[in-house]
Amino acid sequence: MRPEPPRDAETVAEVGEFNLIHRVTTGRAQPETTILGPGDDAAVVAVPDGRVVASMDVLVEGVHFRLDWSSPEQVGRKAAAVNLADVVAMGALPSGLLVGIACPADTPAATIQGIMSGLWQEAAKAGAGIVGGDMVSSATLVISITAMGDMNGLEPITRSGALVGDVVAVTGRLGWAAAGLAVLGRGFRSPVGIVNAQRTPEPPYEEGPRAAEAGATSMIDISDGLLQDLGHIADSSGVAIDVRTELLPLHPRLLDVASALGGDARHWALTGGEDHALAATFPGPKAVPENWTTIGTVRAGEGVTVDGRAYEKPPGWEHWRA
Repeated sequence: MRPEPPRDAETVAEVGEFNLIHRVTTGRAQPETTILGPGDDAAVVAVPDGRVVASMDVLVEGVHFRLDWSSPEQVGRKAAAVNLADVVAMGALPSGLLVGIACPADTPAATIQGIMSGLWQEAAKAGAGIVGGDMVSSATLVISITAMGDMNGLEPITRSGALVGDVVAVTGRLGWAAAGLAVLGRGFRSPVGIVNAQRTPEPPYEEGPRAAEAGATSMIDISDGLLQDLGHIADSSGVAIDVRTELLPLHPRLLDVASALGGDARHWALTGGEDHALAATFPGPKAVPENWTTIGTVRAGEGVTVDGRAYEKPPGWEHWRA
């Protein structure tokens, strides 16, 4: 699954742990919140609000990414994005990432340097820095990231605050990453925009804090599928959620790919993960911010329905499910 490196390419074992760390951290810019970055036993990050929002995700080669489908830089950007999206889903401003990389000794050093370059690029896009981490030997390439953020004086938006009578809204792309996966799985590499949605998701970083300011009652990052993740809000809040398919934002490009592959764009939007869009509930249509699309309502009861009925297919991704 991994492309063959040039025969004269340096491996991580030949470069060495500390030289490799030096290569991927030297000369990088940090945001103002980084008081002390890589180089000491621990980082020091300013948290003006006084509360640290923290989240962690682990990405494994062959499960979350493939180096024959994505460049190392794209893998790095994706690894950062999936973590930063969790922070903004709480309504927080991203501040720093702690990065752990485990890989085989024969991994080309250029691969790790490319992954780190992508991580730096995506962190900067969200206004965060890479403040520390670790590198170790492993039989499999694994990227583990802890993301941190600051609430900037706002209250965290949890999954448990949805109320009967709220409306459900989304922002960001739905179904694009699932469509990109379907395209790649057929052996194609275009349309590039759809394929790149799988390689490098584009979370709407600025919209999490904006939703918090607008009075969102609950919010979640859509990583495992819209229905699956809305189910977490429904369970945590003790409510029912109904999604209306006629309100789903289905881009014409998504419909074109579904037609070409014999796929279902609506199913991709409802159950496809890895777009890292945001879903939230708001106390009425007037509270929904610009750039958000209302797609449903919160009702008394339990679970998630689609057009008033139970969805017959799996609602999204779940590890270890057959």
